[in-house]
Amino acid sequence: MSETETLTFEQAFAELEENVRKLEAGGLTLEEGMALFERGQALAARCHKQLDEAELRIKQITPEGEIDFEQGE
Repeated sequence: MSETETLTFEQAFAELEENVRKLEAGGLTLEEGMALFERGQALAARCHKQLDEAELRIKQITPEGEIDFEQGE
């Protein structure tokens, strides 16, 4: 099990946001930047997986698997 697999969505997303902030701020060495980028890729994959799992659960519990994420107007 990878380290990111134990993170909640909120934890992974918060760390991903922090890594993006650090990368955008600059001032990192190439090695530091690459390490943050690689960690960010793993965190993004974790978030994506959790969102996919949540979508599947919603489809399983709603009539005919319908999901309407549109905000009401």
